[in-house]
Amino acid sequence: MTAGQIAERFDITKGSLSYHFNILKSAGLIRCERRAQEQVYSLNTSVFEEIAAMFLELFPSPRPLRRKA
Repeated sequence: MTAGQIAERFDITKGSLSYHFNILKSAGLIRCERRAQEQVYSLNTSVFEEIAAMFLELFPSPRPLRRKA
């Protein structure tokens, strides 16, 4: 989505949006690509996949109980 499209969906000024996007870009959570006159933002899913993997390591799913025969 472009910054303008995102700004239309939230009650936030374009300056605030730009400020927060810069923080998210610095953290590697979003990507920004310039297309002509617009900047298109997208989620960096690899970061979220890494976080999900860490959570799965910290909190593994319990093993199913075995029924005695």
